[in-house]
Amino acid sequence: MDRVDCIVIGAGVIGLAIARAMAMAGRDVIIIEAENDIGSGTSSRNSEVVHAGIYYPPTSLKARFCVEGRERLYRYCEQHAIAHQRCGKLIVATNSAQHAGLARIAARAQANGVGEVQHLSGAEAQSMEPQLHCTAALFSPSTGIIDSHGLMTQLLADAEAAGASIAFQSEVVAARVGAGELVLDVVTRDGEALSLLASLVINAAGLAAPRIARHFEGLPEHFVPTAFYSKGNYFSLAAKAPFSTLIYPLPEAGGLGVHLTLDMAGQARFGPDVEWLDIADDREIDFSVDSHRADGFYASIRHYWPALADGTLQPSYAGVRPKLTNGKDDVDFCIQGPGTHGVSGLINLFGIESPGLTASLAIAAHVCNLSGVV
Repeated sequence: MDRVDCIVIGAGVIGLAIARAMAMAGRDVIIIEAENDIGSGTSSRNSEVVHAGIYYPPTSLKARFCVEGRERLYRYCEQHAIAHQRCGKLIVATNSAQHAGLARIAARAQANGVGEVQHLSGAEAQSMEPQLHCTAALFSPSTGIIDSHGLMTQLLADAEAAGASIAFQSEVVAARVGAGELVLDVVTRDGEALSLLASLVINAAGLAAPRIARHFEGLPEHFVPTAFYSKGNYFSLAAKAPFSTLIYPLPEAGGLGVHLTLDMAGQARFGPDVEWLDIADDREIDFSVDSHRADGFYASIRHYWPALADGTLQPSYAGVRPKLTNGKDDVDFCIQGPGTHGVSGLINLFGIESPGLTASLAIAAHVCNLSGVV
């Protein structure tokens, strides 16, 4: 049995940010990743948007970590030359009945300390984006886009420079609570089985986090939430989009609506929609995109971009949100340390969906505090 100091399970943006923070604080860190590359799950299958912190309930972890994380992330990108752009976002109402929804969003943004959210008339919004149809809008200048893979590559580089190491294609198959330490049984890419004894284990496995947590013998079962899986499909635009700003409709149950985002090359993509998956295990997820879902995309997009031409949407990719509810309620991030579940040395992160990418550096700082590392 090998003894290690700190194990981080999961090499998505959250796991990498935590591993970096822990290693830079002097912990001896090993990252365990079941896939053969970093960010293979939710972290590489999203809109790559740096959120301002507008939508989330005041005092929630999502609101707090999004606003704090946004500023941390922009500074980090500037320091390390990670591709990003503060392109801004328009949240649009396409009829007068939606104006009250915009007002509620604006009030929440103010309560969250977002700042700089501007009310625009339809004409003012259309002066920014002539092909946009709307009757009113909110403009968020602090919203942006980022090269998420570039971010994760830099986070790993920082972690490794501080002494961390990473084991790919290594899966946690069992775990138990020992005498003041935690034991993980791991199967490697070569089929080798080994046991690791650690003083600190951070479960940042994203979609697999509830399944991994259930491996821990000695962790009370009621602290492990039921996982729900909300698939979000994306379609790309075959032609160049006539927009330089991100365009968002009002939020819908389970997501932020089919919005228009841009990548760092200016390519437009639309999504995600909301497709609830009737599966019991994250390993059953099918990430393929059904081309027939384009019909619903055309209908949604044409509310704010009526000139969208037929035949210009192409299936792109899909991601899955690690939900803790079936969409009826707005559920916060769930980050449990020993003070919650009573298991010394174990920190579980559940339901880290949007704005997880934006909040990643703030979440990492919070986990360090939970673990006693400041």
